[in-house]
Amino acid sequence: MSESTPTVQFLTVEGEFAPSGPAEEYASYLEGLTSEDLRAFYRHMVVIRRFDHEGTNLQRQGQMALWVPSHGQEAAQVGSASAAKPQDHVFPSYREHAVGLVRGIDVLSIVELLRGNTHGGWDPTDPTNGNFHGYTLVIGSHTLHATGYAMGLQRDGVVGTGDPEVDTAVISYFGDGATSQGDVSEAFVFSASSQTPNVFFLQNNQWAISVPVRVQSRTPLYLRSRGFGIPSVQIDGNDVLASFAVTAKHLDAARGGEGPQFIEALTYRIGAHTSSDDPTKYADPEEHAHWVARDPILRFEKYLRSLGEGDDFFAEVATEAEDFAADIRHRTLALTPPSPAIMFDNVYSEPHPVMQEQKLWLERYEASFEEEKA
Repeated sequence: MSESTPTVQFLTVEGEFAPSGPAEEYASYLEGLTSEDLRAFYRHMVVIRRFDHEGTNLQRQGQMALWVPSHGQEAAQVGSASAAKPQDHVFPSYREHAVGLVRGIDVLSIVELLRGNTHGGWDPTDPTNGNFHGYTLVIGSHTLHATGYAMGLQRDGVVGTGDPEVDTAVISYFGDGATSQGDVSEAFVFSASSQTPNVFFLQNNQWAISVPVRVQSRTPLYLRSRGFGIPSVQIDGNDVLASFAVTAKHLDAARGGEGPQFIEALTYRIGAHTSSDDPTKYADPEEHAHWVARDPILRFEKYLRSLGEGDDFFAEVATEAEDFAADIRHRTLALTPPSPAIMFDNVYSEPHPVMQEQKLWLERYEASFEEEKA
């Protein structure tokens, strides 16, 4: 964090509650948190990290062609996702495993997606999936999808009504590399022009694959949106309390009709960009060690212990995480190849004659091999 940048932080690296930067502006959003909420923050972070490590193991053992790690970014994701209301909509990129967990998806769906068993992974229209839209591997394109969806919410009359059960916002997640994509700038233009209920949540994990953020941008990334007329703030992304409080406030502003908001969460990608990447070829070991020492889970554990949480709780969560990973492994190994026919499903929202014709052709073609054998 730059000393000249007013970064919102509540927890120090040592886990002490010491608000700094413009934190007082957001402090009221922490007042309603219960001890159970705080335990849930910790539980989600620990469980998803164990899931993430299991995903890497499964990929290395040939169960998936690709895995996208999220180690180190748990606080940014868990805090912000926990701040969203049930009616809000979430547009992730492809690393938001913790956000999906908080919103209620079965994260085995992420494994199925990266395994190639499904094109979408989960149904975002299913209420049990928490309005968590599909992963997007095309960098930055989903910020436009999120903006378009938010424009639709405006037309549906569910923004700025004053009813907290009705007013709805859209939060989209992307990385520092995505800010170099034209789609993100275009999303800013449309969102600012229409004053849509968007919260753009940037997880600045310092690397766009092997390109460091200092090369990508000569100025702090949180300043970029201001050129489009979108207010912004920078937070310590490894502080789950900062992530929760700041996101809650800006989601409230978006729902209330105050237009789009931008949050830059400073964090670090501890592992590889994907399982196809080798960060030891480009990452500075000293920088890596600097961020490992700022681990979001260890920081929050220290804070919870200062509040009186004992060993029993942490042991319980550790066991839960191991059981969760074991269940994911068991269900992954039980997966079977899908029918090729699913490629024709859900191409269009309604049944389409061309898709039906192609599906029938494939069925006849496959059946012809059985006839030859006979």
